[in-house]
Amino acid sequence: MWFTSSYSNGAGGECVECALIEDGAFVRDSKVAASRVIAVGSDAWRSFVQTVKHGGTAG
Repeated sequence: MWFTSSYSNGAGGECVECALIEDGAFVRDSKVAASRVIAVGSDAWRSFVQTVKHGGTAG
């Protein structure tokens, strides 16, 4: 099941949709449901979510 961030307000801002899978997550453009999907492994997804929660930047 795809979901968007709770910060997504539907006003045309940049946002992605995510779908959790057994070994990670799928990520796609929220405005183009038929767009390409990026598959992210569990460790990378967990690291990304923690970084965002703490206001940091990845990289």
